[in-house]
Amino acid sequence: MHSKRILKYLCLLTAYSLMIGGMAPLSSCRQEKAASFYGTSTAAATATTAERSQATKSTIVYYELPAALKDRPEQIIRRKGYTTSYNSDTRCPNWVAWHLTDAHTRGAAQRGSEVFTEDTSVARPRATDSDYYNSRYDRGHMCPAGDNKWNKEAMTESFLFTNICPQNHGLNKYEWNDLEILCRDWAREYGAIDIVCGPVYSGTPRQIGKNKVCVPEAFYKVVLCRKGQPKAIGFLYQNVGKKQPMQAAVRTVDEIEALTGIDFFPALDDKTENRIEAVARLEDW
Repeated sequence: MHSKRILKYLCLLTAYSLMIGGMAPLSSCRQEKAASFYGTSTAAATATTAERSQATKSTIVYYELPAALKDRPEQIIRRKGYTTSYNSDTRCPNWVAWHLTDAHTRGAAQRGSEVFTEDTSVARPRATDSDYYNSRYDRGHMCPAGDNKWNKEAMTESFLFTNICPQNHGLNKYEWNDLEILCRDWAREYGAIDIVCGPVYSGTPRQIGKNKVCVPEAFYKVVLCRKGQPKAIGFLYQNVGKKQPMQAAVRTVDEIEALTGIDFFPALDDKTENRIEAVARLEDW
């Protein structure tokens, strides 16, 4: 994370109380629990440097990839249609990132024949389909199946549990799906966008199944458009079934960074990154 942004992060942390609970402020105790969850893991990051290096060996700049994480387990897995940062403690991704093009929003690959699948590339214990039985949570895609119609392999890999989190059915069916559709519209309008999304945890999360898959308290998504004058926007949705208007979910990327401890879009030059991550206006899109 850029050193000159540390002061910005300290200031932004004061905004944390407005995020998880909509506009209701959080207690200082709850804020401390969130900081503790992301900052005190005893497990070391797994193969982060080597695998991230492998993912970025070519001359292609992967603008969608966040900076490496040092405060929690991280195993970088490069798939056909996305990259995931897997957390062995939560059995969920820290983040999933992908470059969504106009062409990738279309294709012949369909989800009808696909099944959710245990990812054998990560160590046990790991999420399995049985963990979700009778949990009352959906198997929520981070990189959606709808963004992977362009390729059969990409579609199949989108059903790996390293791309999945326990998600409230109402959120999955309505608000989260609406945001996925909007992102595909943006990809068609602008030609391509970069997307990162993932879970938000604080305190001691609820767990489901024998493999103790951690249930997120909320979900974030950040989107970057590099066409013309670059712009970015973030969203934060609570993992609940109540109605959450999209405009109320809008956050700056800076706010999402302060909440998650993740540095998004570090491949941008500092001037551009600092400018676009400080504002979020849905009407600009």
